[in-house]
Amino acid sequence: MSATERPTLFDRIRARPALRTAIAAAVPVGFVTALLFIPYVMLLVHSFWRLKGGAITHELTLENYRRLFGTDLYPDTILFSAGIALRVTLISLILAYPLAYLLAFKVRRHKNLMYMAVIIPLWVSYLVRAYAWKIILGQEGILNGLLQAVGVIDHPLTFLLYSRWAVILALTHIYTPFTLMPIYAALEAIPLALKEASQDLYAGRWQTFLRVVLPLSLPGVLAGSTFAFVLSMGDFLAPQLLGGNDSALMVSNLVWSLFGVAYNWPLGAAVSVVVLLLTLFLLWLANRVETAMNYGGQGGRMIGSVRGGAGV
Repeated sequence: MSATERPTLFDRIRARPALRTAIAAAVPVGFVTALLFIPYVMLLVHSFWRLKGGAITHELTLENYRRLFGTDLYPDTILFSAGIALRVTLISLILAYPLAYLLAFKVRRHKNLMYMAVIIPLWVSYLVRAYAWKIILGQEGILNGLLQAVGVIDHPLTFLLYSRWAVILALTHIYTPFTLMPIYAALEAIPLALKEASQDLYAGRWQTFLRVVLPLSLPGVLAGSTFAFVLSMGDFLAPQLLGGNDSALMVSNLVWSLFGVAYNWPLGAAVSVVVLLLTLFLLWLANRVETAMNYGGQGGRMIGSVRGGAGV
C-alpha cells in the first residue's frame, strides 16, 4: 500500500489484534444470545398478554399469574412433577454412588472401558431408550412374557405400563449416568494419601468412608442430584409415552397442552416462567452449597475428625 492510499477497513482490523478478537467473539456471543436469551424474553413477554375470544391480544395483564396461583391445578402439577423428580434423584443416587465408588477405588484393570460401558446409554437416542421401556413393560412385553413363561403369573400385568412408576423407572434409567459422572469425578479427585492417613490413624473402612470419602465427594453428589432433579422435572417424552393419565400431571406435558390443544400461549408462558424461575433458584442454591463445600480445606478437617473419632 502506497503512502497516498488510505487504509481500508480490513487493513485497520488486521492492524488491531484486540479488535480482531472482539469481532471473532461477537459471532458466538450473538449466536448464543439469539438462541438462549431472546426466547426467554419472548416467553416472559407472552406471559403478560391475554387470551380473549380465542385470539391473543397484546394487552399487559397479570391475569395469567393470578389464574396460575388462584387454582390448585397448576401448583399441584408443579409439586407432582417435583415429587417424581425427587424419587428419580434418590433412586439414581442409590444406584450411581456405589457404582462410582467401585470404579474409582476398586477397579484396577480396564477402568476406562468399564466407565464407558456405564455411560454408553448416553450414546443411544433418548427416544429409543424411552420406547425400549414401553416394549419391556407392555402387556405383550418382555417382562410379562418372562413372568408368564416361568409360571409366576397367569395373565399379563396391566399396571406396569402407563403409570407413574413406569415414568420413574424410565427416567432413572435415562438420567442415572448424568448422576454418576460428577460423583465419579469427585471420587477420582480424592487423594489416596488421605485414605492412607486415615488408615494409619487406625480408622476402619466405614469410618474412613463416613469421615473422609463421603464428605469430599459431596460436591459431586450435589452436582449429580441437581442434574437428575432438574432434567427429570422438565422431561416431556417419558411421561408422554409411559405415563398414561399420570402424564397429564407432569408440568412439561401441561405446558405442551396449553401451547397446543388449548391454544392458551399466555398461560402456558406464565407456567413456563414460574418453572424456569424455580429451576434457576435450584441451580443458584446448588452452586452456593457447592461453593461452601469447596472452601475451607476439607481434607485437613476430615483427618482431624478421623483422629478424634479413633481416639488418637
